[in-house]
Amino acid sequence: MKSNYLNLLGLAHRAGKCVLGEDAILKEIRSNRAKLVLLANDIGPQTRKKLTDKCKTYEIPYVIVDDRDTISKAIGKAQRVAIAIIDAGFAAKFKSLLG
Repeated sequence: MKSNYLNLLGLAHRAGKCVLGEDAILKEIRSNRAKLVLLANDIGPQTRKKLTDKCKTYEIPYVIVDDRDTISKAIGKAQRVAIAIIDAGFAAKFKSLLG
C-alpha cells in the first residue's frame, strides 16, 4: 500500500500536478487550487503549523505521510517536506490509498 501512494506521487509530479515549496503551496491553498496537501512527518513545527492552519482555514484536506527522505525520493527532488496536489483526480486517489 505504501509504495502505491509513492508511485502515484511520482506520477503526479511528472504530470505537473504537484506544487513544491512553502510559499507556492500557501499561494495554491489561498487560491483554492490545492486539492490535497501532503506533509512529511518530520516537518518543522513552525512550517507544520503554518500549513495546517492555512489548510483548515481554506478547508483543504491534508495528510501526514512518511519522512522527508521518502517523499523526496518519490518525486526526485531533495529535502521536500510538503507537496500540494492540484488535480482533483490525483487527490481522490491519494485519499483512497492513504485514508
